[in-house]
Amino acid sequence: MPRYKLTIEYDGAPFFGWQVQETLPSVQGALETAVKAMCGQDVRVHGAGRTDAGVHALGQVAHVDIEKPFPPDRLRDGLNAHLRPHPIAVLSAEIVPESFEARFSAVKRHYRYRIVNTRANLALDVGHAWRVSRKLDTDAMHAAAQRLLGKHDFTTFRDTECQAKSAEKTLDQLDVLRDGREVTILTSARSFLHSQVRSMVGSLVWVGEGRWTADDLAAALAARNRAACGIVAPPEGLYLVRVDY
Repeated sequence: MPRYKLTIEYDGAPFFGWQVQETLPSVQGALETAVKAMCGQDVRVHGAGRTDAGVHALGQVAHVDIEKPFPPDRLRDGLNAHLRPHPIAVLSAEIVPESFEARFSAVKRHYRYRIVNTRANLALDVGHAWRVSRKLDTDAMHAAAQRLLGKHDFTTFRDTECQAKSAEKTLDQLDVLRDGREVTILTSARSFLHSQVRSMVGSLVWVGEGRWTADDLAAALAARNRAACGIVAPPEGLYLVRVDY
């Protein structure tokens, strides 16, 4: 039975996250319905990351086993036809060895968080960025962010419902960049805890607004206590950009 690797883009706004839910729309559920419509087979589509409700993806990766072999381009085009009108696009499909696992074979995940730093209401970016009205000191945010790099216990930045066995993660990148009113936060690691990126972003915004210093952020990390976290950034600004294998 061939195993296919799918690279997928989606707007997370209409979905209650990646993971299948019994009565609520999900990205995984829409993909599985599309495969069944094309192949007549009930399948499980396994994703590299379980993005939360409202979170977007530019390069989510999944694998699926399909009994009937298809040329990869035909599978891509057929799935896209059956996915309409959902805001989901299969960008590519390729045959991979049976040992390939979208989640467990991944060596690094890359996320982007978009902030629009403006007093004006959002128009085109509604649902796709977080509007922060107070002027952000992005230099201070970037300097503080470097205190989170490396291997740490990230309990402070971990959702209370996170099911990971350990809160210890190694953060490889956390950069804060500004281009006009747009503030972009780029982060990468082998894996992240539930809500870790949004929790770090919210705390960095407190630094940018002058509520916290870099030392305050470091103290929050050292506390290993969820109560020490700043605010949690909303999901609509978060994008899963790429997964490396």
